[in-house]
Amino acid sequence: MYCGSCLRDNAMATELIARKHDVMLLPVYTPTFTDEPNVSRDHVVLGGISAYLEQYVPVFRKTPKWLDRIWDSSFVLSLASRRSISTNPKMLGEMTVSVLKGEDGFQRKEIGKLIDWLKNEPPLDIVNLPYALLISLAKPLKQALKAPIVCTLQGEDLFLDGLTEPYREQALGLIRSQLENVDAFLSVSEYYAEFMPRYLGIPREKIHVVPLGINPQGFDLREANSNRPFTVGFLGRVAPEKGLHVLAEAYRLVRKELPAARLEVAGYMAADCKPYLAEVQRHLAEAGLANEFQYHGVIDRADKIAFLRKLDVMSLPATYDEPKGVSLLEAMACGVPLVQPRRGAFTEIVESTGGGVLVQPDDPADLAAGILKIARDRKLAEELGANGFRGVRERYSAAHMADRLLAAYESVMNPTESVTQEVRLARG
Repeated sequence: MYCGSCLRDNAMATELIARKHDVMLLPVYTPTFTDEPNVSRDHVVLGGISAYLEQYVPVFRKTPKWLDRIWDSSFVLSLASRRSISTNPKMLGEMTVSVLKGEDGFQRKEIGKLIDWLKNEPPLDIVNLPYALLISLAKPLKQALKAPIVCTLQGEDLFLDGLTEPYREQALGLIRSQLENVDAFLSVSEYYAEFMPRYLGIPREKIHVVPLGINPQGFDLREANSNRPFTVGFLGRVAPEKGLHVLAEAYRLVRKELPAARLEVAGYMAADCKPYLAEVQRHLAEAGLANEFQYHGVIDRADKIAFLRKLDVMSLPATYDEPKGVSLLEAMACGVPLVQPRRGAFTEIVESTGGGVLVQPDDPADLAAGILKIARDRKLAEELGANGFRGVRERYSAAHMADRLLAAYESVMNPTESVTQEVRLARG
């Protein structure tokens, strides 16, 4: 799948490398999959196969490194990840807790392998963990490398809240007990920076907001086409929490008001979500709309841009408070107006860019009203599209993201200097 976090981190690393910084982007569990040139290393941390075997087959907790290299190789991990591997948190509670135990867990050997490997690399100025589910690496890495540790926060709560008990409470407790090992946390949105102190107990002053960013190159402004049916789009993971069923119901209401339209969908779908998509399609068929729906599956960057440029409006009506929204930025980068529920990071993305309309969460009727508002007012649609096109480039570019990241790194590596700068800015 094209993972939003992988896309974000790869775009960040690409921008930093372009600025002549030395960046080592290490994949975790499996090689990363992005739709831009992949700048990650050909070395996978906590190889997914090893982590699984060490969890459930005790003999693999003591196998020699030379043997582990067979299933730790990017080639073997890539082959394994092409199969439908469950990342359902309900299935992964035991291993989540074990990994969070760090050197006291079944994957302790993987931590040792990582540290040994890093000791042969050039010294690091800072280490950035990709999410709090790997917080158990903070203490051993800090001790071994003598470098400050920061941790990005980008959607952990959805996974953690999906864990069955007792694993959810155990995982939350383990994360909270290790917060002191992290020098700073980086939130991908203002919403998440305010949410995580309540959820995990992270002191708000330790959280820096580093907004999402994309490389807008190639995302050309779409051209309105009144000769085709009004087209509603959804670009995201096909799963209940992403709200395709809410959009489908809203689309059914929209079609009662519009003479012709289409609903176009693209994005990754896990095998266990196929019945969910079938149910969405069944409801559309019962309303006589089956021929107006198309699922495009996973699409690469070129196809994604082509997909977005054909849309008149896009909506990703997630049923939870989403802290990110990379596909929303990509849609606006093509000048596609949004209709989004007022929740999570969606609110700040739409309000800061002026690129869409906000509606009530989990309300198909209000979502339909927002879509119809854009469908009926071409001037409004053009204005929202232009706002989003400009707003992404001004506020959510990879360059802007990198600026904020470097400022956060600087505050950790040179805290006294950073405080002095902040005082000067305040006085100025």
